[in-house]
Amino acid sequence: MSSTIFANVQQGPPIEVFALTQAFRDDVNTPKVNLSVGAYRTNEGQPWVLPVVRKTEVSIATDETINHEYLPVTGLDTFTHAATELVLGADSVALKEKRAFGVQTISGTGALRVAAEFLFNQLKRNTVYYSNPTWENHHKIFADTGFTNLNSYRYWDQNKRQLDLEGMLADLDKAPADSVIILHACAHNPTGMDPTQDQWKQIADLIERKKLFPLFDSAYQGFASGDPDLDAWAIRYFVDRGFELFVCQSFAKNFGLYCERVGNLTVVQRSGATRNMIHSQITLLVRGLYSNPPAYGARIVSKVLNTPALRQEWMDCIKSMSSRIREMRSLLRDKLVLLGTPGNWDHIVNQIGMFSYTGLNEKQVAILIKEYHIYLLKTGRINMCGLNTGNIEYVAKAIHAAVTSNPANL
Repeated sequence: MSSTIFANVQQGPPIEVFALTQAFRDDVNTPKVNLSVGAYRTNEGQPWVLPVVRKTEVSIATDETINHEYLPVTGLDTFTHAATELVLGADSVALKEKRAFGVQTISGTGALRVAAEFLFNQLKRNTVYYSNPTWENHHKIFADTGFTNLNSYRYWDQNKRQLDLEGMLADLDKAPADSVIILHACAHNPTGMDPTQDQWKQIADLIERKKLFPLFDSAYQGFASGDPDLDAWAIRYFVDRGFELFVCQSFAKNFGLYCERVGNLTVVQRSGATRNMIHSQITLLVRGLYSNPPAYGARIVSKVLNTPALRQEWMDCIKSMSSRIREMRSLLRDKLVLLGTPGNWDHIVNQIGMFSYTGLNEKQVAILIKEYHIYLLKTGRINMCGLNTGNIEYVAKAIHAAVTSNPANL
């Protein structure tokens, strides 16, 4: 047989961040720097297993009461309770009134997919808005679910290097009632620029007036500022105002559990009377998508969050990671200023979290990749964790050279 049923399958476009990472690995030149990867790195440029996570792994591995039976479809109860309390706060009225609950998912991506499936199939929502720019998977997840009315709202002002609140509000004001609005809870990916608390209040006012549905993507709680409560401020503000909403949580960054795919979908309702119906329908969705979630990572997060001493160790870890990122932001800005690099670089320190929209254009990015072997996205987004005391001087001088030789847009 010479023919194949796969003959007409077309080659898909490469996923940029993975293509850059592979190019970095294949690059035999030195020095070289990878600023594209979406994961934390130490000052030595290595992945970091949080000490509290390692300790917890050992205790789980030696606990002979633990077996490998299936978890319930909606996950490990001790994990979902702890995750939901972490994002809403221990004193949350929604929790006390049993208007909120969690469902374990396959990291934040899985939470987004389950949320999208529920919104599309149960609530018959077909319109979604996400920021421009946003994490590229937002569009794909909702499109693959079946949403056909996919829109973006203005978010980043490239000229001013700041949040375009006026444009954001104007675009959301045009959204039809019941539209799903994806909001980044903290450490906006990819810009690193978050609304202030006053700006969040304006956003909430509009969403309430227009009868829109907020869906928070919370991938960096605690990892952004080092304070989980501060990083959850926007979510808790919306909940306190009486919004019904979803929160999609990931524990990849703030626990360093990238490959374990630990996530939680927090559901907040106006009345606890709807809980059983919603929970049953989500259970059916999960059953059809992946049957039930994995236990290992959830057990780690559960034990850490539910054990006061371990939780304090975790708090120390996230403070350490967020502090290193802030230090790299300050060092990069200061070195660019010292070099006299054209443009204003204050936006680097005004941003928060892992990522920074540097303001570099595609030509400048191409120079960095081809001439200096510094790998970053064509949008100019960099992972601040890829910087360390050993390479930041090299990176700053390379950026200076790229901008000086091609000063457009700066």
